[in-house]
Amino acid sequence: MKVTFINPPQTNSKYKFIGVVAPPLGISYMAAVLEENSYEVNIIDASALEMTWEDLEEELERQSPEVVAITALTPTIEQAKKTAQLVKKVSPHTTVVMGGYHPTFNHQEMLDKDYVDVVVMGEGEYTMLELVQTLEEGGDLSQVKGIALENQVNPPRPLITDMDALPFPARHLLPMDHYKMLNMKTGMATMITSRGCPMQCSFCASAALHGAKLRRRSPENVVDEMEHLVRDHDVGIIAFMDDTFTLNHRIVEEICDEIQKRELEVFWGCTARVDTLSDDLLDKMRKSGCITLFMGVESADQQMLDSTSKNITIEKIRQAFLLSKKHKIRTIASVVLGMPGDTKESIKRTVNFVRELNPSYAVFSLATPYPGTRFYKESVEKNLLKVKDWSKYTLISPVLDTVDCSLEELRKLQYKAFRNFYLRPGYLLRQVWMDGPILLKTVAGVIREVI
Repeated sequence: MKVTFINPPQTNSKYKFIGVVAPPLGISYMAAVLEENSYEVNIIDASALEMTWEDLEEELERQSPEVVAITALTPTIEQAKKTAQLVKKVSPHTTVVMGGYHPTFNHQEMLDKDYVDVVVMGEGEYTMLELVQTLEEGGDLSQVKGIALENQVNPPRPLITDMDALPFPARHLLPMDHYKMLNMKTGMATMITSRGCPMQCSFCASAALHGAKLRRRSPENVVDEMEHLVRDHDVGIIAFMDDTFTLNHRIVEEICDEIQKRELEVFWGCTARVDTLSDDLLDKMRKSGCITLFMGVESADQQMLDSTSKNITIEKIRQAFLLSKKHKIRTIASVVLGMPGDTKESIKRTVNFVRELNPSYAVFSLATPYPGTRFYKESVEKNLLKVKDWSKYTLISPVLDTVDCSLEELRKLQYKAFRNFYLRPGYLLRQVWMDGPILLKTVAGVIREVI
């Protein structure tokens, strides 16, 4: 049975702000599990390849898959639906499967369409394998755990406990030369070292999808994959996409030790909570190749931080950025503007606070409640949502009013935040000295995205 996974064209992502085009890790894992079980698999990353709908149609006609699985986030769900329609146009008898964050939490929305046959909910590796096996054998889909059908939601599939048992993602099926980080195309790849998140931030759906318990890979297995990326894919930069890579110091230190033990020459970046960093940890991370930290600042208002269950303090944020500068690690500050309790004054304080932190880069996102999050549930209950079009849920389009800001005012405040941060003469001089042409491309991309 031939299976094709598709990352739809024109994917919107918050990472566009900082010049990141990342491989679709989820479908790459699923493809690897199917290949491991002797299935013929292809991946079409239409977003990275900048394919048109005509290009995608031609490729589908050429491949003639029997099963097509499409990945979707909330801001890309319309592209995913259009992809599903295109599949049915090319081959009406092809089984169309939809998966990812948005379909998991809005499965009925998908199944109401006559062009989606099955929704995979949650982690998809072994669900997809059982689904394909059942289709091939003409079995009963109602017995497959972790899927939703037109008139039935099957029991959930247990979360994967042995993370080392998963094969490495099938990157040989991806256009690896099209991925980049900070606009650098020097061989970029993404990885995870864990799944699940014990933190309960109101705006994040990770715990709902992957569970609150952290499930880790062994340090040896993690560095095996890093070595594979350097050796077989000529990767020079790795971005760890864990929700919080730095949560457990001992594990991070063991990964760093293993990198140095093998004398692996590779640069890497990761996500980090500001309250999980220390001088010793950052020293070890830097010596093993860490060059970038992506940290959630969110707000300069402590009350706002508390309301989102972020459980960090303003002082911890300051300390984290000072420590990162000490160890010469680039920082990307992630900020949320326009939470329901925000005012023009609190937004101004947040923007000024970010300038005070002086990170290498900053991403000023507009508050966006995604399905599966507590933030979304509360926004629906309180009737806060002003926009119902999922394609606007991109973090750069306002979808809810604040105490004293209209949607249009929020848009202007976001643009002003980007402009005032990136177009400072002192900032430009410092970053050009450090990053040269990278900065110019990134700033141009930022301004282009928000205008």
